[in-house]
Amino acid sequence: MVATPIVNPKNLVYSRPKGFTDTPTHYCPGCTHGTAHRLVAEVLEEMNVLDKTIGVAPVGCAVFAYNYIDTDFVEAAHGRAPAMATGIKRVFPDRVVFTYQGDGDLASIGMAETVHAAARGENITVIFINNAIYGMTGGQMAPTTLPGMKTTSSPNGRDVETQGYPIRMAEMLATLDGAGYIVRRSLHDPKNIRLAKKAIRLAFETHVHGLGFSMVELLSTCNTGWSLTPLESLAWLEEHMIPAFPLGDYKIAPSVAALKI
Repeated sequence: MVATPIVNPKNLVYSRPKGFTDTPTHYCPGCTHGTAHRLVAEVLEEMNVLDKTIGVAPVGCAVFAYNYIDTDFVEAAHGRAPAMATGIKRVFPDRVVFTYQGDGDLASIGMAETVHAAARGENITVIFINNAIYGMTGGQMAPTTLPGMKTTSSPNGRDVETQGYPIRMAEMLATLDGAGYIVRRSLHDPKNIRLAKKAIRLAFETHVHGLGFSMVELLSTCNTGWSLTPLESLAWLEEHMIPAFPLGDYKIAPSVAALKI
């Protein structure tokens, strides 16, 4: 018989947040979707809004987000999460409404929905996972794929002359008057994960205070799609993605900056 270790609650520093279900995730080992999920769950728990939150799941790797984050959820058609979130928020203005989307869902098929939701100043929060590739469907080139980056649909590397340049969503949405809070963070090391959590908290505070559209772009890994080990993918993100997608605050409206959290 194997003895069960006794855990002293006083020494417990890390546990599953109440905003997480106990369902094992389906993500590839090393994927940072799980990290992003946890940050969202922790923030919603700390704000005490889990029971008044409605999430909108995407089509993509995070299609089963509703199984992992313990709030009410709906599933949107591919790219339509901001449109669905708009309808939900207008019908239930007292609810916290957020979307969780990858780069293909948000910046390709859902580009129009994303841009116009921000332009209208819809009071929704968007968590945007940017891993520069279509992860679920086989590793094809995404709107955020870097120049020269090899994917299954750009096996010789993305050629900007024929396939264009990557789209920088944070920079673009920051130009819209309806956007209240637009930032980019990364999930490649503990320091940046902590900064990402603070950004997610401020995005939801922007939402709760009715200060307009908010989006946190999170640079994430896809070690399977990138054909790297989990550790190699973290280093690749830092070396290649951050120079292409600089971290920073792209728009913080004065009303958002004045929030005390």
